[in-house]
Amino acid sequence: MILDFSQLAPRDSYNWMINAITPRPIAWVSTISAAGATNLAPFSFFQGVCANPPTLFFSGANDRTGKKKDSVVNVEQVPEFVVNIVPFSLREPMNLTSAPLPHGESEFEKFHIATAPSLQVRPPRVAAAPVAFECKLDRIVRFGDGPLGANAIFGTILCAHVDDSVLGADGTIDPVKLDTIGRMGGDHYARTTELFTIVRPR
Repeated sequence: MILDFSQLAPRDSYNWMINAITPRPIAWVSTISAAGATNLAPFSFFQGVCANPPTLFFSGANDRTGKKKDSVVNVEQVPEFVVNIVPFSLREPMNLTSAPLPHGESEFEKFHIATAPSLQVRPPRVAAAPVAFECKLDRIVRFGDGPLGANAIFGTILCAHVDDSVLGADGTIDPVKLDTIGRMGGDHYARTTELFTIVRPR
């Protein structure tokens, strides 16, 4: 099968991409509006970019009407955000926050998700998240217009909160203890419980 993406509708391109590009880590992003309303939403187009400067990005696709996600709107108003890492234990509340709420209605409050204060940015973090990266906006890169166009948000990591419970004996994150999940296609997820090791060539 050969897919000519220049001939596919955006929705079809999206479906092929999310089913093939797997598993995708989940950025559970907390933001705050200029009016002080908090927002919490998951994004699976997410990755680290580089370590110098320490940078990550997440991409918020426009909805089917071409409207920007609330997270994107908030970052435009208040150029700070927190990326909360999602373990298996938080899969249900994370999924709830993907529901479309009216702009200004807080997912933290709607779904009773406990917050913790950040140190260097205004948006709160998810209290139960094992890792949370506080970020300041570096830049927004826009791709396309209208439905399923996207806003790739790049942030400089200012600090990270790492729960001691996910650290190994060497003081670094133990992937088994972190127990993260990733997005697959459709409603499917993967869990990082089946690990294997391959030593990199030198």
